[in-house]
Amino acid sequence: MPNLYYFNVTIHVLAAMLWLGGMFFLGVVGAPLLRAIEPPDLRQRLFQLIGERFRAVGWFAIAVLLITGVINLHYRGMLHWDAVLGSMSFWHSSLGLILGVKLLCVSIMITVSAVHDFIQGPRAARAASGSPEAIRLRGRAAWLARVNAIVGVLLVAAAVRLARGG
Repeated sequence: MPNLYYFNVTIHVLAAMLWLGGMFFLGVVGAPLLRAIEPPDLRQRLFQLIGERFRAVGWFAIAVLLITGVINLHYRGMLHWDAVLGSMSFWHSSLGLILGVKLLCVSIMITVSAVHDFIQGPRAARAASGSPEAIRLRGRAAWLARVNAIVGVLLVAAAVRLARGG
């Protein structure tokens, strides 16, 4: 493999670390710490500011992951229609099945991220702090973030299997 392939894989892994590591940091460190902040208006504002900042970083990481992921498939010879993508035998092989799982996880991750970042999160930020509606909306946003973290772990597991040949 050419050196550009290894550089691309490195960028791909760093973007995955940024995205998934950021989610785990927010879930394990940031959110529990912020829940102790008083008054509720300040807590909500801090959640909003941190969420908006991570949203920008997260979507940048997702864009990098998509671009470098396609380049990785190119370097590994997996972007050919006849021999690979259009071949049922490929999709029934262990490599094809793992690639399918990874692509499914990517689709779920992007969908859940979009709902969290552009629908549920902003709704929670607009709700009156401490209100039952704000608590309900933040709970839904937290649930979406947890689902995304689980999908992220599954994605990493699929990536490891894919890198090892299925």
